[in-house]
Amino acid sequence: MNTRAEDGWNAGDTYETFMGRWSRPLAETFLDWLDAAHGGHWLDVGTGSGALAAAICARAAPASVMACDPSPSFIDAARRKLADPRVTFTVAGAGSLPRRDGGYDAAVSGLALNFFPDPSLAIVEQLDAVRPGGLVGAFVWDYARGMEFLRHFWDAAATVEPRAAEADEGLRFPICNPRRLESLFRSAGATRIRGAALSVPTVFSGFEDYWRPFLGGTGPAPSLVATLSEEQRAGLVSDLRRRLGAQGDGSIALRARAWAVVGYRSSATPR
Repeated sequence: MNTRAEDGWNAGDTYETFMGRWSRPLAETFLDWLDAAHGGHWLDVGTGSGALAAAICARAAPASVMACDPSPSFIDAARRKLADPRVTFTVAGAGSLPRRDGGYDAAVSGLALNFFPDPSLAIVEQLDAVRPGGLVGAFVWDYARGMEFLRHFWDAAATVEPRAAEADEGLRFPICNPRRLESLFRSAGATRIRGAALSVPTVFSGFEDYWRPFLGGTGPAPSLVATLSEEQRAGLVSDLRRRLGAQGDGSIALRARAWAVVGYRSSATPR
């Protein structure tokens, strides 16, 4: 499985204009759904630009948050955006997660699980990192059907560049559906597993607001755009305008769906 670095997820500030503005409200929706006890010590795995760490601080009144990511540029960007004394940022990823004496109360990851080299081992590692009875939770975009602004992009891209299918997250990440996510947590040894669909609006002021972030080179879709000829880009833009349409004021109103899952480390069986 490709890692996030191989997909071009290496520019924290560019990521913010492309995905961060949607991942932040989604992270808050996830924390509200998780309904975890306030307080405690949290581990944020694959923090990216810090959206989930910020939501934890806003929604869960944590005693501490350890936010880690393998990308130094993401950690630098997150540190600039979230100056909260409860949060510690560190460069680390799945396979080398920071540990805490007594374990964390919760380990969570937002929009990262499908990019881990081995998602199953990553969940096992997070279960090992929390205390007995602690929770492990994650959410990922529904790339196949529910992440509308990306779905429109990939469907249009396939008409101008056959290689688009190789990068389309909807095809590459079959883990991003509720059945597979819950099965992953179950096979890792989690208990009391539950899942849900989470949705946030993605409203663009106009086509340029939609299209401009695809020119930033961060992520699979922008990385593909960077390889297109001028003629291919023009064809892609034309097809996207047709597919997206617009409201009377020129805005484009779409929705983005994600799948969330949570499980718990057994309080009875030592690991």
